[in-house]
Amino acid sequence: MNVATHDDRAVERLGELINDIQIAMLTTIGLDGALHSRPMATQKTKFDGELWFFTKGSSLKVDELGEHRRVNLSYADPKHQRYVSVSGMASLFRDRAKEEELWNPLYKAWFPDGLDDPDLMLLRVTVEEAEYWDAPSNSMMHIVGFVKALVTGKEYEPGEHGEIKMPPR
Repeated sequence: MNVATHDDRAVERLGELINDIQIAMLTTIGLDGALHSRPMATQKTKFDGELWFFTKGSSLKVDELGEHRRVNLSYADPKHQRYVSVSGMASLFRDRAKEEELWNPLYKAWFPDGLDDPDLMLLRVTVEEAEYWDAPSNSMMHIVGFVKALVTGKEYEPGEHGEIKMPPR
């Protein structure tokens, strides 16, 4: 397993891994202490250690984040055998300039008044660490790796696995 500390290459690598995966499962700690997950659309920005989402101010997750800011985001791309787990601290706020930068007219389905919707909020996750699994999506490569493991007696390694640690902000 690769373990990388925060540097430009590590941030770039994490950005590459999640760039094409639009939906993340956001896990929060519920008011009852249980874990709660829900799909969230990651906003398309150049990854710099922060991930952005739109949310409704009236949602349960906003109440949960008021109690526990620590979250996990899970990204999965089974077609390309790529999986990423990101943990960090969530912040909620309103910032008209950032909202305008991230806005897509399709979001009117959730926020009928658009950028003027009083329930519209931004959720920012400041990434602290990530773990990823990135395997070749070519099934022939999986077969070759599996057969090699059987022949050599060494453990099958289907692809790259690593951790990225980010410094506190």
